[in-house]
Amino acid sequence: MTLDEAAPPAPPAAPAAPTRRRAAGDPVKILLHRHRDLCARAVDPLEIAAGLEAQGITDRTAARFRHRDVFSLAEELYARTPREEEAPAPTAAGPADARAVRRFGLALLPGALACAAAAAAVPYAEAVVALAAAAVPVLPGPPGRAATGRAAWTARAVLLLAAAAAGWAVHRHGTPLGTALALSAAPGHLAAAGYAARARRRLAASRALEDFADGTRPLLLGTVAGFTAAAAGAALLAGAAVPVALPVALLLFLTRLLTGHGAPRGPVAAALALALVPLPAAAVPAAAAGLLVLAVPVLARASAHARP
Repeated sequence: MTLDEAAPPAPPAAPAAPTRRRAAGDPVKILLHRHRDLCARAVDPLEIAAGLEAQGITDRTAARFRHRDVFSLAEELYARTPREEEAPAPTAAGPADARAVRRFGLALLPGALACAAAAAAVPYAEAVVALAAAAVPVLPGPPGRAATGRAAWTARAVLLLAAAAAGWAVHRHGTPLGTALALSAAPGHLAAAGYAARARRRLAASRALEDFADGTRPLLLGTVAGFTAAAAGAALLAGAAVPVALPVALLLFLTRLLTGHGAPRGPVAAALALALVPLPAAAVPAAAAGLLVLAVPVLARASAHARP
């Protein structure tokens, strides 16, 4: 065999294509897709932080997304969410101020109506006072976050149950109790509105969920103590027994506070149902104490103070 007849050497085998390693995914992008609606409608990072916390994401969870806390994670989500150009909001807060004045006027209405009926001493005064007391948890509207859809209907149902509890208490204990409850409506509205505003400011200054909760609990207890003092003064002014009036007033106040901040409706409704039990006499204090125990952890959550 000659060299010309020899078979040409086989070409060297092509090197194997390197195995392409899958690039690590962007965990924040995955989270952004999962909570797209929340991030799109949020007006600031705080609202996203509150929404994430409501979904069960904590500061420890945020570490898996390479962030030190939920607030830092919310800031990146807010920055990475595409937004349409919006016209700047007017600086004047006229509509908000008018709404606040209207709500305060509605909170004054039960006290004025009860005092007028009690002073007139008409035969149906007790019924009018009972109606004024029943209006206490309903008239000004719940403070804090505005509920929508099914949550709005359940919130209204809970407030109507609170109105029934107030009317039943007045029926059992007489007109002075109804007048005391009606007079406590205005300070209760101011206390709830002040608490919501201060909690919102604390949320803006917080950098971790635990820090916010630690600062909000004493704020809540101070608000409850201030309202308790005002309710005791209303009871003395109306001539009602303070040990009877205080638990009912606290029950109505905590119901409005919890309902307005998106608390679970079931425990609130159960406490109000307990208050409707005729006996024993400790039913109403037990119901109010139960709502206070519920309020401490629920209102210490950032999600309870999202922008209305």
